[in-house]
Amino acid sequence: MKYFFVAYILFSSLFAYSQGETDQQLALHYFSSGDFEKAKTYYARIYDNDPSKFNFNRYYECLTQTNELKEAEKVLKKQITANRSDLEYKVLLGQFYEQNKEPAKAQKLYDDLINDLESEPNSVINLFNAFKSKNKNDLAFQTIEKGRKLLKSSYPLNFQFAELYGATGQSEKMMNEYLDLLDFNTGYATTIQTVLTRQIDFSEEDSKEYSILRNALLERIQKKPNEPVYAEMLIWLLIQSRNFNSALVQAQALDKRLGEQGRRVLELGQMCVENKEFETARKSFKYVTLLGEDKMYYFQAENALLNTRFLEVTTNRNYSDAEIETTIAEYQVILSRVGKKRTSIPLIMEMSHIQAFYSDKSNEAISNLKEALNTPGITDMQKAEIKMLLADIHVLHGDIWEAALYYMQVENDFKFEPIGHEAKFKNARIFYYDGEFDFAQAQLGVLKESTSKLIANDALKLSLLITDNFGLDSNFRAMSWYANGDLLIEQHKYTEAFQLFDSIILTFPYHSLGDEILIVKAKAMQQQGKWEDAIRFLEELLKYYKEDILADDAIFQLAEIYENQMNNKEKASEFYKIILFDYKGSLYSEEARKRFRSLRGEPSSEESDDL
Repeated sequence: MKYFFVAYILFSSLFAYSQGETDQQLALHYFSSGDFEKAKTYYARIYDNDPSKFNFNRYYECLTQTNELKEAEKVLKKQITANRSDLEYKVLLGQFYEQNKEPAKAQKLYDDLINDLESEPNSVINLFNAFKSKNKNDLAFQTIEKGRKLLKSSYPLNFQFAELYGATGQSEKMMNEYLDLLDFNTGYATTIQTVLTRQIDFSEEDSKEYSILRNALLERIQKKPNEPVYAEMLIWLLIQSRNFNSALVQAQALDKRLGEQGRRVLELGQMCVENKEFETARKSFKYVTLLGEDKMYYFQAENALLNTRFLEVTTNRNYSDAEIETTIAEYQVILSRVGKKRTSIPLIMEMSHIQAFYSDKSNEAISNLKEALNTPGITDMQKAEIKMLLADIHVLHGDIWEAALYYMQVENDFKFEPIGHEAKFKNARIFYYDGEFDFAQAQLGVLKESTSKLIANDALKLSLLITDNFGLDSNFRAMSWYANGDLLIEQHKYTEAFQLFDSIILTFPYHSLGDEILIVKAKAMQQQGKWEDAIRFLEELLKYYKEDILADDAIFQLAEIYENQMNNKEKASEFYKIILFDYKGSLYSEEARKRFRSLRGEPSSEESDDL
């Protein structure tokens, strides 16, 4: 008997659960299809069992849609009684009266809600939100006006006023509310910046909101020169609009006023480097060094100044021979002062890179790096990095087998590290240059599974190049010429390389290497800083090989050139968008999505609806 009773209870519970599930499904079906009469029957039962806000809203909607107004009012009042702290229900009741031609009742209810406000922030904010949720902005405004009188300076409700002014297009009042909040508590600066990021188009310096905020900040800086928060906000605003030069002027003024010894200006310089604003970065670091060697940030700024010049040379490739020699001399001056030791290894490597790749001084670079290998106390990783650079310079110099020895050493010492994978890839490329395609393929096959995404992608691309263009007797000569030309590009022997590539086109006019030749020619032009020529080759590739495997490479490179070199953000966005929509399986999709959002001013962590 006992077991029968337990079984009965279990069966009843399962039946009730099953019935509840069925009611929910049927209710949703009829509600979604607009059959409120049938949906009402099920939601009545569901609401009796679970009077949650969701179930109430559905049941109440069914009652009003079927014109059962007395029952709707009754259920709403019951919900108010059960949830006295949720003022949204009371506002809904006022709305019910308005819709049913009882405006006096509605107005009295609203007046009572505002008049009965307690002198407590949550009470004011809850009623404000209740009115806002029903689009009753006038009543929401009355609420916070009354709240500000009640709370006085203890809780000024700036966020609520700003939100309402923003929603009603009163931009100047909105900005002033945010800035007034900084008077109340400067700790809100970061929060305000986050909110403003969603409300201002920083790409448009002449936009109404941008101009209002800039002018308001300048006015407050003049009125309250001893309050640094306004100057900090102005610097932030200028950075958002990428007006780094003006931001530097403000940062220097604030640095002097607060006696920060260059800290703020150094941080701005680092931010400029991240955004490839190298000229302003150098000005920032130069300012810090001119403060004197006895200042805290002098040596950090000095190293950053050199590193910025290195990045500028290797990224923009916009330099003269005289500028290169001046840059090398600056490195030598600092190295002679600080000495060649473990901590100066990064400086030695940067100088050697410039000497070898931009000043035709490979022998000096090799000598410096070999000496650096014997520096006391350097780590195994530093040795590996020096050997990798040595190998790269030997490739440039034409000593590819000397380079292979260094690559193999690094690979053996760091088999499971990214630098080891990179060395293995570069060593495979040595065999590819030398025409040993089968051996190169064997090495690349292993690297395609590398944990380093960049190396895996590079290995995959080189492997596909060999697979697609090597195998038939008639292809062997073309492929060998191409590999040799590829090596000449690495050695900066552009004229000889182009002659080889043109020979392939003339001898094998329909060879599948056509798109590969165009993209490597574009690479050669980018190495020389000839951006217009690079664009021309990439566009030619897209004209004739739009459906081939390198099309997305060409599009991504065009986007990068327009973004970073031509300063044409709109054009760059167009090309990133092409990858997202027309080449969805591309290896560049994820990065293109990040860049596209960044150019549109969207936070990279948020998913946009159309992407």
